[in-house]
This record gives sequence, structure tokens and C-alpha cells, in this order.
Amino acid sequence: MCHEHRGEYEAVRKGLGPDCSHLPLGIVIAFFTAYISGDEFQGIHHWAGYSVAGLVMVRLLWGFVGTRHARFSSFVTGPGAAFRYLRGLVSGKAERHIGHNPAGAAMIIALLLSLTGTTLSGMTLLAVEEGQGPLAGILSMEQTADDSAREMPDNLRDDGHEYEEHESEGSSEVVESVHSAFTYLSLALVALHILGVLASSFAHRENLVRAMFTGQKGLRMKTRKPRKPPGEGHRLSHLLR
Repeated sequence: MCHEHRGEYEAVRKGLGPDCSHLPLGIVIAFFTAYISGDEFQGIHHWAGYSVAGLVMVRLLWGFVGTRHARFSSFVTGPGAAFRYLRGLVSGKAERHIGHNPAGAAMIIALLLSLTGTTLSGMTLLAVEEGQGPLAGILSMEQTADDSAREMPDNLRDDGHEYEEHESEGSSEVVESVHSAFTYLSLALVALHILGVLASSFAHRENLVRAMFTGQKGLRMKTRKPRKPPGEGHRLSHLLR
């Protein structure tokens, strides 16, 4: 620990630890890169999505083997604790936490699940539409059957092949809808998370944004009243007599 004798706080290591304290920033950058690139820059979009998936996997692993306050066991609570913290935040009586507060913990879990859904649905869509990506091998048999049906002459296609092609296009649309839903859900959760961080920063009078990215947070120290010199009270009472 690093003591600041003149300040109100003592700097402590919380969060993700020295090796993973920049994970949240990396996830944010990769996610918005994928979102902005969209359909216009497919290569950037795909690799940004892979980066999100990889960073989320690292965060999930670190939640089990990481530093104290990064482990899920240290901050994951039930919804009741999250609602109590939010009520306290509104009333100005929210309890301060060195690690993640209950509402922030719930948001972290929601974001990890939403980002996982976003990346998995994106890779599924890539495999179904283009036969590429890490899930292409799993879906290769179905994709090969669809491709062979498309390449057959019209006079050789039967109703079954036409049905399979139509079904494949329908599946692609469903996966694309799921991917879009998870994407917009993640955007909404990010916006709520930012509002929550700002509200908690204001309530506890500390920079939680910096703490998220540096892994450092302040531990409040009790202020001590200055001691009076020995005999000062005795001399003052003697003069007043």
C-alpha cells in the first residue's frame, strides 16, 4: 500500500490488478470500433469483434483466478443488494465499497453476458452467411448443402432444395436480428453503466472512472484531531483563576 499522510485517502490496489487493469478500456475500444465499422469495413468489424470476445474471455477467467476485488466471489450479490444500494444512492446514504458496489457488480455481469451474446451471434452470422470464422466448421455441413442447392440448375432443383434455401435465408435473418438485439442491449447497458459510475463518483466524492482504468482506489483514513501540548490545559486553567 502507498500511504498519503497528508490526504484523506490511502491508495490501494483494487479492481483487476496490475496485469489486467486496462481490460475495461480495451473492451470499450474494441466494442465501439466494431459498432462504428459496421457493414462498411467488414475486416475491421470482424477483428474488433474477435478482440471483444477474447477480452471478455480473459475477464471471465480473471473473475475466478484474479486479484481479490476482481473475483466474482468478492462482489457478486443478489438483486436485493443492488436495489438497496440504488435506493441509498438516491437518498444519499449509499454504502461505500472498496471493490465493486452491488449495483456495479450487477451491471458487470449483465455487460459480460450481453457482450458474450453479441460476439457469439456475430460469429454465428459470419459462419452462416459467408462460411467464415471460428464457428464455420461447426456449421459447414449445413452451409455446404445450401451452397450445392444454389449451384444446381433450375430444372434440377426440386421443391425440397428450394425449401432448404428459403429456410437457410430465414435462419440468417433470425441470427442477424439476434445479433442486432444484443448489440443495442450492450449499448444501452454501457450508457447505464456510465451514468451509474458518474452518480457513484458524485455520491462518494471520488473519481471512479479513473479507478476503473487504473485499478487504484482510495481507502478513506480517519482524521485525527491534533493533540494539545502537555500541560497546556493546566496552564490555561491556572491563568483563569
